[in-house]
Amino acid sequence: MQNEIPDDACRIWQNQGPGPAPRLEEIRGKAGKFRSQIGRRNSREYLASALLIPYFGYCAWTTRLPLMQAGNGLMVAGLLYMMYQLHRRASTGPAPADLGWKTCAAFHRAELERQRDALRGVWKWYLGPLVPGLATIAAAGCIAGFHRSALAGFLATLYPCVAGLALWGLGRLNQKAAAGLQRQIDALDADATAA
Repeated sequence: MQNEIPDDACRIWQNQGPGPAPRLEEIRGKAGKFRSQIGRRNSREYLASALLIPYFGYCAWTTRLPLMQAGNGLMVAGLLYMMYQLHRRASTGPAPADLGWKTCAAFHRAELERQRDALRGVWKWYLGPLVPGLATIAAAGCIAGFHRSALAGFLATLYPCVAGLALWGLGRLNQKAAAGLQRQIDALDADATAA
């Protein structure tokens, strides 16, 4: 028969498997790059907080206005809480070296989910704890500013507007980053079903 397939070609075709799956090295590389990015991000956050905590502590110690002291003290407390939560919710650990493809992909997926969930809840643990301190400082500045002059009072009212816009912008950026992580999770799921 002319349509008969040779035995060697048939055996090669049957042993091919379901298709090309992502290589283990590729998944490990992506996971390692992701952990490095998260580590750098967290280091920047810790450094910024380590610089801001002494600043707000100094301001709380040296100011004569009780409301301003309270606001600066609340900022120190908010930053300390934020650093603790950043470590608890958004730090990563190294993947075990002996993982196979499926377990390595599952580990990487769990890390992506953890970061996504941390970014989605950023108002609860990152931005939210800073609001009381910023609001108290803004209130103290407005009160002190209006006692000096109308211009000083007006300038003092700009502070909460700028701080509020900055917090809103940071919240939006974190939501976009969470959506990007969800896309990575979806792509990893698609690769896993193809494997």
